Amino acid sequence: MNKPMIVFAMSIGIFLCMLDTTIMNIALPAMQSGLDIPLNSLSWALNVYTILFATLTIPIGKLADIYGRNKIYLIGLIGFFVGSAICGLSPNLTILIIGRSIQSVSAAILFPSGMTIGISTSTKETRTKTIAALGITQGLASVLGPVIGGIVTQYFNWRWIFFINLPLVIITFILCVNFLQFKNETKISESIDWIGSGLSMIMLFTLVLRLIQGNGWKWNSPAIISLFAISITSLILFIFTERKSTSPMVDLKLFSNKQFNGAAVAILLSNLFLVGVNVILPTFFTKVENKTEFVAALLITPISLMVFIFSPIAALLIDRFGARIIISLGFISMAASYFLLFNIDPNNIYELVPACLLLGFGYGIIAGPIMVLAASDFEGSLLTASQSVTGVLGRIGITLAVAIFVSTLTSNITFEKAKSVAQAETITQKMNVPSKYQKDTFASAKKSINSGGGKSDSHISEKNVIAKESRLILEENNLLNAPTVVQAAVVTRVTRKVSGIFSIINGASKKIVTTTKTNIKSAYTDLYRNAFWFVLIAGFSGLLFEKRKA
Repeated sequence: MNKPMIVFAMSIGIFLCMLDTTIMNIALPAMQSGLDIPLNSLSWALNVYTILFATLTIPIGKLADIYGRNKIYLIGLIGFFVGSAICGLSPNLTILIIGRSIQSVSAAILFPSGMTIGISTSTKETRTKTIAALGITQGLASVLGPVIGGIVTQYFNWRWIFFINLPLVIITFILCVNFLQFKNETKISESIDWIGSGLSMIMLFTLVLRLIQGNGWKWNSPAIISLFAISITSLILFIFTERKSTSPMVDLKLFSNKQFNGAAVAILLSNLFLVGVNVILPTFFTKVENKTEFVAALLITPISLMVFIFSPIAALLIDRFGARIIISLGFISMAASYFLLFNIDPNNIYELVPACLLLGFGYGIIAGPIMVLAASDFEGSLLTASQSVTGVLGRIGITLAVAIFVSTLTSNITFEKAKSVAQAETITQKMNVPSKYQKDTFASAKKSINSGGGKSDSHISEKNVIAKESRLILEENNLLNAPTVVQAAVVTRVTRKVSGIFSIINGASKKIVTTTKTNIKSAYTDLYRNAFWFVLIAGFSGLLFEKRKA
């Protein structure tokens, strides 16, 4: 048995699962154009992956223990290959969603099975390093998603964000066939907790759907309130059932472990605050700054770079300094990043680089050791349960981030647009031009602002106005048959007058564009002003861990 190759194979599978959680986000505009579908419909290709991945991870992880993790892992690889191929070849939204569904079910197989196989393969001496390597893989994949998505979309085609999975799956499959043991593999002799499985799926499905659709369906709508009630009821019933079950879906002994509880909270919060930047910033670059997907990807690369560098370092230092210091320092660094984000000059996006470096450092030193802390005390079914639960919490953290940050951003943008319209009205009223031009300029600006554009030029062209005004004067003064030189003199006078008016209009329009763009940028930076204190408070989650033994 070649243990390093097995761990490598598991790392690839886990990397693919996490990568496809975020790789689509930056490619959405290209996909929308390529498939000719509205964005709100396309978002379901994102949502179905998140919902099914979170919902099925725990029950499938348990099934893998019972029927054999190695065999189940191979099935997951085959499914992920098929799902990725269908997504890449999809001619319409329906086929794309089918492909993403197959991908997500397969990811729910690969993630817990891959973590458990990799950890179980290691010896007592190498266990910590193995867990750290698998945990780092998760963190790195999450931050690399938008980067890889942007580069691939810019230089190839959005379909290749799915096609790039195929060679990696083939490599992993070959490694598994050659190095995993399929005959007489270790299984756990337990019955399936069907009630617990059903309740966990209902609870997670309704919770994640509520988070995803809260902004669209409105948080106080009967549908969202009903989903919340169902998820809470299912959770209570799930806890009651698991306490009584002889073969629980999730052994609640997990939550009597202080290290695991601290890791669970840190995983959820760190993913929440990472994705709050990692998904929102590319949108800011492409929608507000009009950058290409490639440039947007490059601008958030410092996050990935710092995670890559500091995750393994933190994993090695955890025993020396203790979880309390490392995890708290990680959240403090992320809070410092948020502080910079809401204090940057909106007109100088390169000031974002230090913020990205701090965010990557903070997330990196949390992601490196966190899986070690979550799994180090467990064996057998408890080990599988710990990986399944932490995996689900990571997905919930990502979903929470999208729900909270997108909802807040939408509210901020609505406010800033209304503010921009009011400012545009003031600017146009101050123009020293006839009232009809004031009204026309304001109407054009208002329409542009509310439609999301920054351009506010009048729909009446200067050339047409000159021609119309000149003819009107000629008609009023019976000069239509006058000598050409007389008509030319009239046109010259009108041109001078109209050009002066349009010079004022153009100046006002440019001012409106600049003001509106600044306001929209503030909608983004204000996100981090509001979130800063929450990230700082998250640093106290380090106190959930045990003190380092002297």
